[in-house]
Amino acid sequence: MEIPISLIDSLMGTQGFDKEAFEKVHLSGEQNTSIRFNNRKSVNSSNIFPIGNNNEAVVISPVLWNVNGCYLSERPSFTADPLFHGGAYYVQEASSMFLEEAVMQSIELAEPIRVLDLCAAPGGKSTLLQSLISDKSILVSNEVIKSRVTILSENITKWGADNVIVTNNDPKDFQRLPGYFDLIVVDAPCSGSGLFRKDPKAINEWSEQNVELCSQRQQRILADILPALKPGGTLIYSTCSYSPAEDEEICDWLISNCALSAIQFQLKSAWNIIETKAPLSNANGYRFYPDKLKGEGFFIAAFRKENSAETDSRPLSAKGKSERLTSKETEVVKPWLSKVDDFFFIKQHDEVIAIPLHMENDLAIFQSALYIKKAGVKLGVIIRNELIPAHELALSNIINPLISAIEVDKATALQYLRKQEISLSSNAKGWILITYLQIRLGWVKVLPNRINNYYPKDWRIINK
Repeated sequence: MEIPISLIDSLMGTQGFDKEAFEKVHLSGEQNTSIRFNNRKSVNSSNIFPIGNNNEAVVISPVLWNVNGCYLSERPSFTADPLFHGGAYYVQEASSMFLEEAVMQSIELAEPIRVLDLCAAPGGKSTLLQSLISDKSILVSNEVIKSRVTILSENITKWGADNVIVTNNDPKDFQRLPGYFDLIVVDAPCSGSGLFRKDPKAINEWSEQNVELCSQRQQRILADILPALKPGGTLIYSTCSYSPAEDEEICDWLISNCALSAIQFQLKSAWNIIETKAPLSNANGYRFYPDKLKGEGFFIAAFRKENSAETDSRPLSAKGKSERLTSKETEVVKPWLSKVDDFFFIKQHDEVIAIPLHMENDLAIFQSALYIKKAGVKLGVIIRNELIPAHELALSNIINPLISAIEVDKATALQYLRKQEISLSSNAKGWILITYLQIRLGWVKVLPNRINNYYPKDWRIINK
């Protein structure tokens, strides 16, 4: 692996940069594998990956800056693990898990807040944010690239979240929501030098010109989104780039142009995270070097929006409308949910969707301002006074725990996830949840002479 000389030159003098150690770790071929457990789905970590690729037990060790994060001693086949498909954990690079500390140290999480994850696909930071916020909070998970919204929605579904709305909008569209969000996270598109170890092909795509283009795009994204941050609100900015033009210089630009003040984090020495200062504003930034810690290249900084007389405080009108369920239809869905009184129910293309009550006004506002890909939890379709349950309901955290379920072994679970025929040693009939190590995977319908597998066709495991 040959790191571009111009990148090395640009980092000389940067706080914490050690040229020899930096080059050595990139040449080592060392790879880290890390996952983050879903704190809303109970799973015994000792049951995960008991045997690795070398027929030895996979060792799990903690990520120091994330309570639910851990490293694996080797990379198993996640595709062949039913718990992955059931949303028991998310495969996420360890450095980016520091977002947890950044959020906890910069905003009060016990209070209901409105959060925007602006560049959200494939969903790592959104699932992390959803794990942190209170049940009465709301997360808008946005992805500007249409082709990536589907995988974002899928990962939000697997996570089981109900207080998330997935949108597909350009950053400037959020200017229709002035001063709306308490927290905005911008994990900005970047030149990707922090990913060289993970993806050596990224080296061929890196150039000084691309760094400059990314820096300009980052400024444009931030300028477009900041009107949606309320006074006193928090902006968290991050990249997977080492280049100062995309990191500290962006901090300088934010302080100079956007009425923000920098937030300083408290670090533990064992983390080996490097605190830097932007050259003009002295704003705090935080660098993750792979020669100093177990993680890839990463930069993060946080800012507080200052109060300003120019802040747009126009009241937002909730103009969006949705078809509501009739009282009779509501009675059909009630037995399927654990806390039915916490939700209201709408219809979209005959599909019933459960939305938390505290999001009712927000949803109406979003419907008039944004393109919504997914909201709440899809429950299914009502046909002849019976609910045909949706896959989202099976994976959600709002399902009635008394719904019939059958625990299966790993071989049967994988057959199910391949959408193959399965056999069950049970006399249960009707709609049944398939579980593996108590994690729900989806639905089957047990009929007198067969078992119908309702795992989504587009999600099925294709490889052997």
